[in-house]
Amino acid sequence: MAGREGCLARRLLALLVPAAIVAAVPVHAFAQATLNLVTDTRVIGDENRTRFVADLTTDVDVRVFPLADPYRIVIDLPEVHFQLPAGMGETGRGLITAWRFGLISRGQSRIVLDATGPVRVDDYFVIPAVPGAGEPARLVVDLVTTTPAEFETAALEYQQSRAPTAPVALPVDDGRTVIVIDPGHGGIDTGAIGLQNLVEKQVVLAFSQELAAQLRATGRYDVILTRTDDTFLSLDNRVAFARTRGADVFLSIHADSFPSSSTVRGTAVYTVSERASNEIAAQLAAGENRADILAGVNIAAGDDLVADILVDLARRETNRFSVALARDLVDEMEAATVMSRSPHQEAGFVVLKAPDVPSVLVELGFLTNPDDARNLGSETWRRTTAAAMVGAIEAFFATRVAGALRP
Repeated sequence: MAGREGCLARRLLALLVPAAIVAAVPVHAFAQATLNLVTDTRVIGDENRTRFVADLTTDVDVRVFPLADPYRIVIDLPEVHFQLPAGMGETGRGLITAWRFGLISRGQSRIVLDATGPVRVDDYFVIPAVPGAGEPARLVVDLVTTTPAEFETAALEYQQSRAPTAPVALPVDDGRTVIVIDPGHGGIDTGAIGLQNLVEKQVVLAFSQELAAQLRATGRYDVILTRTDDTFLSLDNRVAFARTRGADVFLSIHADSFPSSSTVRGTAVYTVSERASNEIAAQLAAGENRADILAGVNIAAGDDLVADILVDLARRETNRFSVALARDLVDEMEAATVMSRSPHQEAGFVVLKAPDVPSVLVELGFLTNPDDARNLGSETWRRTTAAAMVGAIEAFFATRVAGALRP
């Protein structure tokens, strides 16, 4: 945090949390290349045996594995472009209830099959393309029913076969104020889809880039984005990204959705709490926390970093700063945009649970509301609202943090 004489939270956590726990995946720009295309997908079969087929322009090497809680089959393949119609994969057949697809990391794409229950990959293969005959390459995955115990065993064997993540040391405090901006969703995880064909992952990236540019223009901050392109990053890795970079503030940027009512609108700022401040906040947090499941990420190890009384003290200090930042944001943003009826709320967002980094989640507005959707697609609104957030961050560091930490 600002002041740099030493933050109690960071000092405690540096001593108590193994560096391997906070390893993060760096985000890179994608290399420009001619991509393989996925031109069609389909499901055939019944509740005893089901086949998933994907047509591609060229052959690929694939990896297929199960993930539990809930039952999923994941297909990893090199980076491809999915040239598929809207709505593809929303309804399934046989042992597959639905499927989704997209980018999962640099150079890697993913297809996630939601299963009706425990299934076994009976076989998978790629039939080579026959260009002269106009035949595409075909990826085929055959699923059959199995027992819960056999599925769990297969999922565990896959997890144990993965190489452990290399430890990443916590950063040396060099006296510079670091702000990490986290554009929500990305890659295979599109987030909400709203009016005017607005896609949450695109809306929040555009806003985050504008906010980063304005913060950098002040000359007072190192500003880092968790993603700068259409990249997926798991919730735990978003938190670890901020911690390993010595973040003084973590801002997670999202856009809301409330399909049951198009009249609900407004910007809201969230801080972490296990008890949500209202029903909408609880629904929102539950939806955002499912991002890893939707992207086919194992979340079994996503427990709190350390269950220790000293870490609890660190969390208390961090939460105090998070609430102060949220209040500054509400105060400044009220003059720039329409706020929610309850502009500062609390909910159990996984992405806000760093024990030593003040963290807030900003829901810019509702993609399902016509007025908010118009704003979210407007460059003018982005500039004005980002400027208000910069003002709030300036106030936070100039008064609350500096006054609290400097002797």
